[in-house]
Amino acid sequence: MANTKRTLFLKRRLRVRNKLRKVNAGRVRLSVHRSNKNISVQLIDDVQGVTLAAASSMEKDLGFVGKNNVEAAKKVGEAIAERAKKAGVEAAYFDRGGFLFHGSIKALADAAREGGLKI
Repeated sequence: MANTKRTLFLKRRLRVRNKLRKVNAGRVRLSVHRSNKNISVQLIDDVQGVTLAAASSMEKDLGFVGKNNVEAAKKVGEAIAERAKKAGVEAAYFDRGGFLFHGSIKALADAAREGGLKI
């Protein structure tokens, strides 16, 4: 039986997350979600189970509501780097989920690195 896109995505997400957990124990997780219309990111402390900071293209002050492109991803990456500094987070590990590391996901990660967040 052929695998659907959804099952392949879920398998890839679990594989990526489990490998990252082994290598980066104790660090904060930078989790990304991309939909057809928006992109969002969260800084999650898995030990305490809390979200430390979040940013999304759905925020009106970023100016990219309803857009999921490279420019919107760069703005969201800059915003999360700024909010991470305010929360006292300097380093995190990048959890891309089941998404491939290119396009808007790559742009977000690069913008967060340029903003001073160590990924």
